[in-house]
Amino acid sequence: MSAEGNNSAERISTRRVYSGRIVSLDVDTVKLPNGLTTDLEMLRHSGASAVVPFLDDAHSADPRIVLIRQYRYAAEGFLYEVPAGRLDPGEVPEACARRELKEETGYEAGRIERLTTFFTTPGFTDERIHLFAAMDLVPGASKLESDEILELHTMPLSEALTLVEQGEIIDGKTIIGLLLAASLRRRA
Repeated sequence: MSAEGNNSAERISTRRVYSGRIVSLDVDTVKLPNGLTTDLEMLRHSGASAVVPFLDDAHSADPRIVLIRQYRYAAEGFLYEVPAGRLDPGEVPEACARRELKEETGYEAGRIERLTTFFTTPGFTDERIHLFAAMDLVPGASKLESDEILELHTMPLSEALTLVEQGEIIDGKTIIGLLLAASLRRRA
């Protein structure tokens, strides 16, 4: 069968190896589009939403944004990130983005605009992140979870993009979010 033929695999069986608070690990036996049958390890994730918060008009020359600098055990330190979090069961992505923005920064969005949805690491997980821009922010109190250690950082979008270029911002969802946020200026 050619690569242009059948574009999907057929799942023959699934065996749950681990169920955790954030992810589950399955071993799927699948028949691939090329006819080969193999076992694939899959981390199952409910998905997440992330949001680029704009303090100024997103279409202005150099709008200010809010980033968080959050401790991440897997990264062995603090990372600059856009606010983000897992989808609750049955929750729509926009509601999750609004909730996470409020919980992590205290801001509520008057307007929210979808930027994109992407797979984080499709080689081994089905996790998708729904990315939004938040505008017309109203300040308020944050409500962090017990395992969230973070601080807010306000900066011009140009400064955040420079931090990406310098390798100071290395979180994938944040890099994608900032690049798409920069494209909002060009759509003005």
